[in-house]
Amino acid sequence: MAFKDIHDLDPTRAPSVFDVDVLRIARVYAHALLRAAIKANRIDEFQESFDSLIGNPLVQQESKSDVATLLTDGTIPRSKKDEVFRRVFEGKAEPLFLNFLLVLNKHNRLDILRPTAAMYRGLRDDHYKRVRVLVRSATPLTDDQRAKVRELAATQFQMQPVLVEQIDEELLGGMQVQVGDKLIDLSVRGRLETLKNQLIERGTHEIQRRRDRLGPAV
Repeated sequence: MAFKDIHDLDPTRAPSVFDVDVLRIARVYAHALLRAAIKANRIDEFQESFDSLIGNPLVQQESKSDVATLLTDGTIPRSKKDEVFRRVFEGKAEPLFLNFLLVLNKHNRLDILRPTAAMYRGLRDDHYKRVRVLVRSATPLTDDQRAKVRELAATQFQMQPVLVEQIDEELLGGMQVQVGDKLIDLSVRGRLETLKNQLIERGTHEIQRRRDRLGPAV
């Protein structure tokens, strides 16, 4: 099931996609870039530049023409990559963002472009005190349901919730609300699973109770 657009992905999934050591380096670059973006009052513009360059940072395109993949191709000279960056971004994006790309290229670190984009998105959410709330439901949410989920998330996390909606017909009805690794299962399937587990547990206890009543086998 695909997310609706490139803004719908929870950045906390990054550790499951990238190597931990790579993320550590990417976070350093992302922090530096965010500080520069805050100083220049261009936080959202930097995000838009990332989006236009590689789209969803946690999903590598299947096409061989995937930009991030091409830019990390060691057979392409650095000078050629510089030309690509300047042609795409010069006069169209913030000079600071273009300089960031050129610095990565100069130090042969374009391999961390995608994880840096993922880290930047997460740091940007933190800066704005946003929390991404993944809501899976069997049918599209109503406006009333959205309002209730936002209220719940805002109360629980004291942050501005950004809803990420996903349709999952297997839930049968209701919804699952997830923030990071915390899951609130309000789906019909979830309730059925809970009921099944309760019946199994109750049956196990009943069998054990009868055995205890009969005593050890002779």
